[in-house]
This record gives sequence, structure tokens and C-alpha cells, in this order.
Amino acid sequence: MAAVDVQRVRDITEHPPGLGTRKFKDAAFVIWGIIATIIGLGTLVALVSELIHDGGHRLSAAFFWSFPSSEAADAGILSAWVGSLLVIATTALFAIPIGIMAGIYLEEYAHKNPVTSAIEIAVNNLAGVPSILFGLMAVGIFVQFLGNPNRWFAFLPEGFREAAADMFGQSILTAGITLSLLILPVVIVATREAVRSVPQEMRQGALAVGATKWQTTQHHVLPYALPGVVTGVIIGISRALGETAPLIMIGGLTFVAFLPITRPGDAAFEVIGAVDEYGAPVTPDATESVRIAHDGVVVLPDFTEMPVVGGQTYDLPHGSTVQSVATWGDAVASWSPTHWLGSEFTVMPIQMFNWTSRPQAEFLEIAAAAGLVLLGITLLMNGTAIFLRYRLRRSIKW
Repeated sequence: MAAVDVQRVRDITEHPPGLGTRKFKDAAFVIWGIIATIIGLGTLVALVSELIHDGGHRLSAAFFWSFPSSEAADAGILSAWVGSLLVIATTALFAIPIGIMAGIYLEEYAHKNPVTSAIEIAVNNLAGVPSILFGLMAVGIFVQFLGNPNRWFAFLPEGFREAAADMFGQSILTAGITLSLLILPVVIVATREAVRSVPQEMRQGALAVGATKWQTTQHHVLPYALPGVVTGVIIGISRALGETAPLIMIGGLTFVAFLPITRPGDAAFEVIGAVDEYGAPVTPDATESVRIAHDGVVVLPDFTEMPVVGGQTYDLPHGSTVQSVATWGDAVASWSPTHWLGSEFTVMPIQMFNWTSRPQAEFLEIAAAAGLVLLGITLLMNGTAIFLRYRLRRSIKW
């Protein structure tokens, strides 16, 4: 071997220039990663520990099945968690199908041109818009416009306009649509990313054997994209579950001692005729023949009470209120979406906000207990997403 070759081999065995610096950067990155992980986990542990310390002892069956009260010892979250579930169900009903279909269309069908590029930029920007702005939009469109029958098209029947306006305003339907618009960009972006991750070879193979575009999407693209889609949907729903600002803007109530749905034995109220915002009859001299379903009491406009018998028909002046006890039939009928979608509501974040604004320390404790419940629901949803994603990925054969 020549002298020059021996010298070249010796140079290779020596440490290359800058090796020590690169090793230091590698070790520093690991250390900073560990520190960042500790900060994240430490914050979560501190938050949960504080909530358990302050409100853990307030968790009981009575706390879940009691209405809010001015007395902290008697206050519960019944109307709050029922309202949260109904609002989230309405949100999911609108956001999931619209978001998934929009994501599939933008990724699989839409041609790349300036219009679709503008739509993509708009969707990405909407994901970062503060939620309070969605609340302002909902106040103008759903509460002040669609919630007023006089602002609907005049050629529509009056009964239809009043019924439609009753569904909007400060209602569960308005809250659900508002939150669905809020999380729609998250669902669309997650769907697009999941669809984009499916290899092009799968599409080309399906099209090569004669499948249509929709058959390729339905049987090959969408099943393999579902794990990512499900993750995006759950993240969006979890965000909606904790939102407060847009729901306060549209008039979510801070103290609700009733449920949008009826339970057997609950007090039932029916107002006769049209009344104004103060409960006074619009036509004071008008009367209406009403068949009473159950035994009860009618409170007349002058606040006198008149006992009534079920099955009988009475001529009652407008503004009267029929009070009775709900039966199982009334309870089942109240589960119809046309009944509870137009109801006023509260949700758990609003209830917590109301309690934390009070000076008594006892209300801070039940607010912490409500926070634990909300955190538990969120973790349950995220756990469900992880389980579904794991099961769906196991079914992938590529």
C-alpha cells in the first residue's frame, strides 16, 4: 500500500470536524424534549390535582341529578349536562356530515383553480377565527333575523313563520348550528389530510378495473381515511364541548331550573293563545276552546286559579296557563326534536362561569366539581377516538 493511501485511512478513523458540536446539539434536543414533556404533563397534573382537591368531595349522585340553586349545598348540574349533551348532539348532526363531505369534495373532486384555492385559504383561516366572532354572527342571523317571524318572507304562511322562528332565537338549535360552524373548519381540514394520506396507487388500481370515482372513494379511499377523519371529528366536538363565549352571546342562560325534555311527574305548562315578551295576551279579549288532557289547574290572566278535569273542554282566555303533571306519554313526546330544539338551554361551561363569578367559596367548589365532570367527558371522548382509530387501523390491509 502506498504511503498516501495509509495516510487517507488514518484520516477516516479520526473524529470528523464538528462531531462534538453535533453530539451536543443532539443531546440538547433530547433534554429540551424531556423538559417540554414534563412542563405539559406537569401542567395537566397540577390542573387535575387542583380540581380534585377543590371539588372532588362535591361529586355525588345528588350533584348530577339536582338543578342549580341559590344555595351552594343544594346546587347541581342536571340542566347543564343535559343541555350540553343536546347541544353537542345538534352540533354533531350538522358538522360531521357537512364537514366530511366538504373535505372529500375539495380533495377528490374539486379542480385545482383560483376558486378552490380561495376556498382552501378561507377554510384554513376560519379555523383560527376567535369563537366570539361566531357568536356575533349567530346573534345577527339566527337570533335577530331568523328568530323574528316578521323578518321571514311575507309570502310564507304565518303559522309556518311563527313555528320556524320559535325554533331559532335563544334555542338549542341556534347553539348547535353556531358550534357546528365553529368546528366545521377543523373537520374539513382533518378530513382532507386523512384523504390525502391514502396512496394514489389505490385510486389508480380501482379506476383501472372499471370502478367509478364514487366507488373508488366509497370502497377504497374513505375506509382507509376513516381513522384520521374520526380523530378530527372528536377533536372538533371536544372543542365545542368547552366553548362558552359564543353561547353566552346568543343568550345561553346561566340559571336553568328545567329540562328541555320532560320527565314523568314533572310540572307541565301550556300557555293559551299568543302572548308578548312579558307574558300578556296579544289579543286580551280572545278566548279559545281547549280540551284538557290531565287533571290540573289553569292560571287565568288575572292570576286566579281554576281547577280543571282531564278530558273536559273549557273556553279559556288568551294568556291563561294550564298547569298539570306530565305523564309517560308527555315524556316520550318531549323527546321529539321539534320539542327540544326550540327550547332555552344552558351548558356546563356557562354554569361553571356563573358559579365562579359568585363570591362564596362554596360555589367555587361546585364549579371545580363541574370542571371535573367536563374533563371526564372530554377524556372519555378522546379515549373513544383512540379506540376507534386503533380498531379502524387494524382493519387496514396495506
